[in-house]
Amino acid sequence: MTEQPTRARHGGGKPRPEAPEPLPVPVVDNHCHLDIADGPDGEWFSTPQALAAAAAVGVTRIVQVGCDLPGARWAVEAATRYPSVVAAVALHPNEAPRLAEQGMLDQALGDIEGLAQSPQVRAIGETGLDYFRTGIEGRAAQWTSFKAHIEMAKRLDKTLVIHDRDSHDDVLAVIDEVGAPARWVMHCFSGDAEFASRCVARGAHLSFAGPVTFKNNHDLREALVATPADRVLVETDAPYLTPMPFRGRPNASYLVPITMRFMAETRGEDLAGLCEQVQANTFAAYGGDWPEFAPLVTNT
Repeated sequence: MTEQPTRARHGGGKPRPEAPEPLPVPVVDNHCHLDIADGPDGEWFSTPQALAAAAAVGVTRIVQVGCDLPGARWAVEAATRYPSVVAAVALHPNEAPRLAEQGMLDQALGDIEGLAQSPQVRAIGETGLDYFRTGIEGRAAQWTSFKAHIEMAKRLDKTLVIHDRDSHDDVLAVIDEVGAPARWVMHCFSGDAEFASRCVARGAHLSFAGPVTFKNNHDLREALVATPADRVLVETDAPYLTPMPFRGRPNASYLVPITMRFMAETRGEDLAGLCEQVQANTFAAYGGDWPEFAPLVTNT
């Protein structure tokens, strides 16, 4: 596999933030895109560097998420090479209309299901609905793709990872229509406390990322406080959604401690205790039988 991610660029080559103080208890970054690079070659992490930097601050496992067929293949390769990484594979909701227009959506869904047979794949995702970048004309394809991914997750007994942007009510409408799988995660949760309750009532884990630290996200912080302790997860969505005070600079798994400390303070909880709970929750959502990064072991 290609060590230096080159599929896309994000962040305009801005320098990466300094490493925060390590966490007292390890946690999992349950949503990361290691295959999306930042800046000119050599300025950003290679995959081994990203894993080592994360391990140094107590982020000892990663769920690598593929959003299209190349990304899904890369995720499976990464999880095969690095035992401390597991994969999630799917077609991002913004991919669905494009593929549908080309008459390739059914074939692509079949290819995703083929990749999902790998034991390194723990989840089907990120799938869902995105009404921010896709207009009304593309929503039918998104719904078709989303339903197909839900059925795939149930058929293969995989965790479902949902992308929800400006589509809260419709995401739950689809879940109610098709039926939720045994384990499902609202990736980068973006709703308020009331929506959090609706998701949790249906069995979801809620994953919080850098936006919970943004100044004006009061409703999101209320949702974090309202979420039951056994349903809280943490993620980066790296290289996107970098937490404050580094918003606008490239994100990576080694910055999870910033978000975790903010979450503990917001919930009024001990940091070590919240880390232990988040770790247990992530294992419940994705399975706990995968090794940590340190010492970094690769397959040759």
